[in-house]
Amino acid sequence: MKKIFVTAICSLVATIAFAQLSEYKILNKIKLEGDGGWDYLAVDESSNRLFVSHSTQVQVVDLNTGKMVGSVPNLNGVHGIAIAPDLNKAFISCGRDSSVVIVDLKTLSFITKVKVTGANPDAILYDPHSHKVFTFNGRSANATVLDANTYKVVGTILLDGKPEFSATDGKGKVFVNNEDKSMVYAINSNTLQVDMKWSIAPGEEPSGLAFDITNHRLFSVTDKLMIISDSQNGKVVTTVPIGESVDGVAFDPIKKRAYSSNGDGSVTVVQEVNPNEFKVVETIPTQRGARTVAINTKTHRLYLPTAEFGPAPEPTTENPHPRPKIIPGTFTILEIGYTKE
Repeated sequence: MKKIFVTAICSLVATIAFAQLSEYKILNKIKLEGDGGWDYLAVDESSNRLFVSHSTQVQVVDLNTGKMVGSVPNLNGVHGIAIAPDLNKAFISCGRDSSVVIVDLKTLSFITKVKVTGANPDAILYDPHSHKVFTFNGRSANATVLDANTYKVVGTILLDGKPEFSATDGKGKVFVNNEDKSMVYAINSNTLQVDMKWSIAPGEEPSGLAFDITNHRLFSVTDKLMIISDSQNGKVVTTVPIGESVDGVAFDPIKKRAYSSNGDGSVTVVQEVNPNEFKVVETIPTQRGARTVAINTKTHRLYLPTAEFGPAPEPTTENPHPRPKIIPGTFTILEIGYTKE
């Protein structure tokens, strides 16, 4: 009895100490209508609005009020959103019909729809240096490149493996994780050639990718491991442990912190001490299923979509690993910020 009492006290003290030391908390839960699946989300810092891919639409939230202010409907298999504030446009990848839908960034009005040169465009990126849009086509192992001004397809890049998240240095280089090869590919955004590629071993099957442009450090996330590599020479600098079932990662260039969004219900916070030293400084409790993330680098807030889930159906021969069903009316964006705000 005494041992149990002492253990309980120690546990309580540890919980209080963690709460006091934690720098982060969930500041808001933004409820959005709809019960379908979701994927990427993106912050337009020029208007302080959040673009969320959800079911057959992109929902747009005013981050000043936490309210939805519009949507882009009728999207067939929506995945990602690339924001081009200098052109006042958003480019949205639609996997099921292998297209990009282009809309006015402010009014959300439809501009045009472009067929890509591959199957199932997933990640999408706008490169401000070349004014080109890159769609990374998961089912055809290639990338389609559009001119962001004319909307014309200007190239197709073979990637010999499934591309995942991408990043740009804004100076002519685009980087993308290759999930099948467990590598990072560096693409010249002017010539549309793969200039360099390298292994991220011991990491395997990378998904999310973030970039410290100043110090040339790329953050590739794999299950339970973040791989940090040098974008200039392709060398792996170090690795740090993260949570399970990760999909996304974001980097704050002011705080010098990388955040991995883990589907196990956590965000791992990795501090860049210097370009060659990185350490985990906190694990933020979130919610099961919160696997993708976007950051507002002006406010330093994180945004993670998730929902509540029921029990998984029984496995079948056709579906040996069934996913649990979403509980209707529970789709939410978690807004995470600093405790002292």
